[in-house]
Amino acid sequence: DSGKTAEQQSTEDILNSILPPREWTENGQLWVQQASSTPATRLDVVQLQEELDRRIQQRQARETGICPVRRELYSQCFDELIRQVTINCAERGLLLLHVRDEIKMTLAAYQTLYESSVAFGMRKALQAEQGKADMEKRISELEEDKRELERQVNELKAKCEQIEKKAAEQQKVDEKKHAEEVQFLKRNIAQLKTQLEGIIAPKKG
Repeated sequence: DSGKTAEQQSTEDILNSILPPREWTENGQLWVQQASSTPATRLDVVQLQEELDRRIQQRQARETGICPVRRELYSQCFDELIRQVTINCAERGLLLLHVRDEIKMTLAAYQTLYESSVAFGMRKALQAEQGKADMEKRISELEEDKRELERQVNELKAKCEQIEKKAAEQQKVDEKKHAEEVQFLKRNIAQLKTQLEGIIAPKKG
């Protein structure tokens, strides 16, 4: 437009670089929406605040914590503030643009860190749960082994008692048999002694 000054044209170029024109097609016609280069009044700023509050309430954005909706609305509000500042001072607007981009990069880095931390926490939780399940299974196996060993010990104790009982009974039988044999031998010896004495004793005349 020949009616625009070089400064106005430069400001519009800067605005287009900061806030690229939005293009869309409707009913076969191409529409282009550019950021307005009209300076903002005090009333515009008040209305911007009211519009921000209205949209936050309308879209039910969370007041605290991570909220993509709230972040999007504040980002749009910040872009409008950059537009207003750029019209009055292009250099200040460009500086704010760098601040905005730096904030976006920092938020993206924090989001990546948060997501990786959540994923790491989930992996650790799953590993702990798996480890707990493995440990419970191992404990169950050891308890079963313990019961089996106790059963074997009881069986061996019963066998030992049975063997000791049989051995004691056998000992009694052997002792009785031994005593009977000793008595039998003593009687035989006494009989033989009597017979021998009768043979060798002098006969009376």
